[in-house]
Amino acid sequence: MGSANGLLCPQGKQPLLSFGVISDVQYADIPDGRSFLGVPRYYRHSVSVLQRAVQKWNQEKPKFVLNFGDIVDGFCPKDQSMIAVKKIVNEFDKFNGSVHHMIGNHCLYNLPRKVLLPLLRIPGNEGHAYFDFSPIPEYRFVILDAYDISAIGWPEDHPNTLKALKVLQERNPNSDKNSPNGLVGAERRFLKFNGGVGEEQLEWLDHVLQEATKLNQYVIVCCHLPLDLGASSPAALLWNYDEVMDVIHRYSCVKVCMGGHDHKGGHSVDSHGVHHRILEAALECPPGTDAFGHIDAFDDRLLLFGTDRMKSTEMVFRH
Repeated sequence: MGSANGLLCPQGKQPLLSFGVISDVQYADIPDGRSFLGVPRYYRHSVSVLQRAVQKWNQEKPKFVLNFGDIVDGFCPKDQSMIAVKKIVNEFDKFNGSVHHMIGNHCLYNLPRKVLLPLLRIPGNEGHAYFDFSPIPEYRFVILDAYDISAIGWPEDHPNTLKALKVLQERNPNSDKNSPNGLVGAERRFLKFNGGVGEEQLEWLDHVLQEATKLNQYVIVCCHLPLDLGASSPAALLWNYDEVMDVIHRYSCVKVCMGGHDHKGGHSVDSHGVHHRILEAALECPPGTDAFGHIDAFDDRLLLFGTDRMKSTEMVFRH
């Protein structure tokens, strides 16, 4: 075994594929602030993190980049939302390759889906933001829409908004639906800034995983919201993470689930051997520090080479 950046690389093996990763840039042209938990947030500096990431990726030449959502912050003045989103998309576009974006709650605080999705060039239909792609025959990437059922982003009278409001009414007794007060354990996920995956998307996911199984592909599932309690704070989870994982666990093709949203990051391996890797946020990097990385994909593992605050991680597949 060879070693790189503290990780063991299979001796003499070249990766089948390399791709860049970053999450939760949450740029805004406003002074630094803090999260509701008191964690410092560096709104203007985060664009510098992204610029350094793009510079590094252009040196390393990964095949594509995955952005795990929340490119602008909810505190961005709403008359600047379009300017801020375009600014960050423009920085991503300086990467010499394709960029695949996920939407997060902060994106949807700024712009409605019908405006946001074309700006991010997300190939969903009817306002949905889930899709899949296969950059090489051995691998398939599944991008989930974590705010499919959501009280933000859709028109107020949209069926998905109404479904989301019903979920929040039934599961969160607080008048402030972003407050987890009184909710225990995984029940703390039923907050307005989270969302769920709808029935149609679940059926689509099942179909994609069937196809991937037939093609003997490894699948990486990507979602702004985490899908496993072991890798995430309870209050950051997808509302119906359990239903999504029930579909995923029907198949052995899914090896890794990746996400953002929970800014501290995390890693777990669930009972079926699926890795869950939540990425550390670019937003919470003090000036001069970074959080981004690139991943080398082999036929038996993923190796995440993290920069600075993003922890390097080896994810060996269970066969």
